[in-house]
Amino acid sequence: MESAADNAKQPLRTSVWLEGKPAARGRRSERSDHPTGLGRDRIIAVSVRLLDAEGPAKLSMRRLAAELGVTAMSLYWYVDTKDDLLELALDSVFSEIDTVGPADDEADSGTDPDSGTDSGMGSGTDSDTGTDSDWRDDLRALAVNYRALLVRHPWVSPLAGKFLNIGPHSMEFSAAVQRVMGRTGLPAHGQMGALAAVFQFVYGFGTIEGHFVQRCAEAGMTQEQYYREAMGRINERPEYRGRFDRAEELMAARGGDTAEEMRERDFTFALELLVAGIEAMRARG
Repeated sequence: MESAADNAKQPLRTSVWLEGKPAARGRRSERSDHPTGLGRDRIIAVSVRLLDAEGPAKLSMRRLAAELGVTAMSLYWYVDTKDDLLELALDSVFSEIDTVGPADDEADSGTDPDSGTDSGMGSGTDSDTGTDSDWRDDLRALAVNYRALLVRHPWVSPLAGKFLNIGPHSMEFSAAVQRVMGRTGLPAHGQMGALAAVFQFVYGFGTIEGHFVQRCAEAGMTQEQYYREAMGRINERPEYRGRFDRAEELMAARGGDTAEEMRERDFTFALELLVAGIEAMRARG
């Protein structure tokens, strides 16, 4: 049994991205007899597919190897541990978010993004004329795409809380978010709080939605069918019926013919509240 002293001697493994160049990780040698037709990109792509279908708990090197048609030991030419594999898969799906926006275009055109006049910090061109570089539109787009990612890959939310998320695609998303927030006109000390308000909301909303969608799929029902079934059973129980009367009134008031439409209205309205809050705080100076 390992003692606390033994564990203390072992270097802390914080991230696959901090263990040397990820492209060179794994137990490779100078030999050329490594598995043919197998590469890190293919391993990651199949891992994402298995994670979508079965979740992180069921993913193992043996399960992945069977899907790839190779031996489990073959995978160690490319990754050292399952955690490394999960971290690589997590970063790869962030590439699905389109982070190219007006701010990037301006930078590519030679405009200095750090100059006082072109930074978009509440300038008339960015926030008052409603041009394509409006930070509100870019913030909405990033929020909507992040929510879609969380719903499309329900395993992302628990892993995002476990790993550092410092891979290239995750960092590109983070940089895009910070660029947009830097154009809101908020003072520097308030930008991180605004970022947390928006994207912690999206994280929570997308996580719950993703898990609900997954549960409906496992039950072989649409979201609307599952919702109606659940509410019907609740209304059959007198101890619950009264507690949900107010909730049903609110659901009727928010509109929408289906559970999906009601959720869409909620997300859109909540996001607009946050955008309005940023505008109000900016106005305070």
